[in-house]
Amino acid sequence: MPQYFINFTFNRNFNYHMSIIIKNEAEIEKMRIVGRLAADVLDMITPHVKVGVTTLELNDICHDYIVNVQNAIPAPLDYRGFPKSICTSINHQVCHGIPSDKKLKSGDILNIDITVLKDGFHGDTSMMFCVGKVAPHAQRLCDITREALFLGIEQIKDGATLGDIGHAIQRHAEKNRYSVVQDFCGHGIGRDFHEEPQVLHYGNRGEGIALEAGMIITIEPMLNQGKHHTKSLGDGWTAVTKDHSLSAQYEHTILVTKTGYEILTLRAQELES
Repeated sequence: MPQYFINFTFNRNFNYHMSIIIKNEAEIEKMRIVGRLAADVLDMITPHVKVGVTTLELNDICHDYIVNVQNAIPAPLDYRGFPKSICTSINHQVCHGIPSDKKLKSGDILNIDITVLKDGFHGDTSMMFCVGKVAPHAQRLCDITREALFLGIEQIKDGATLGDIGHAIQRHAEKNRYSVVQDFCGHGIGRDFHEEPQVLHYGNRGEGIALEAGMIITIEPMLNQGKHHTKSLGDGWTAVTKDHSLSAQYEHTILVTKTGYEILTLRAQELES
């Protein structure tokens, strides 16, 4: 594939010409439904993530659940040639890792990225899993990445800018001596897997497109322990850190409202906390 390959997560160098779609109430309700389905997949798979399991086994469990329990479609499967139903990115893999026969070992950190397609709409979310006994520095990276996600989400309201989101994420990451991946970003979402706008996870307050009630976007920061630079592997999908440092990512799909935001992919454990 070309250097700037097309991914699930927008590559910032890919020019995607499409107008921003403001959802109506009927569309928003369908996005709520599919967002809950995506969140449910992560809740379902959580007890299966343990030492000795392969990411291919996790893929198969998720595929069966989405297709046979949720009566939905795993959106990544065959999307521009992607061969599996979920993305599984381990340790220094930044995003778009392909499930394989490799077994998880104690100390691994794993991102599972889920996108469900139901009734013509997409719900997109991901989270980190710590496998077995994880080193404190790896756990801290995961924790700070999740904090950065929610700091970005807290900026959302009608009239705020995309730069407000990116600034909050970048500031928290760099304050904790992590770098923000700049090669990939969040995106609009709805009937299409990827819509405008592109949502950078770095930037300056007050800059960029202004948010408007009815917009639905993903925020999905990727933080590295080392430098922000990435490269793609020979499979054409898996992105890794160039310096082999650990990377972590969390993602939610969010609706912009008149008064703030609504997270459409909150998991059960997050609702309880």
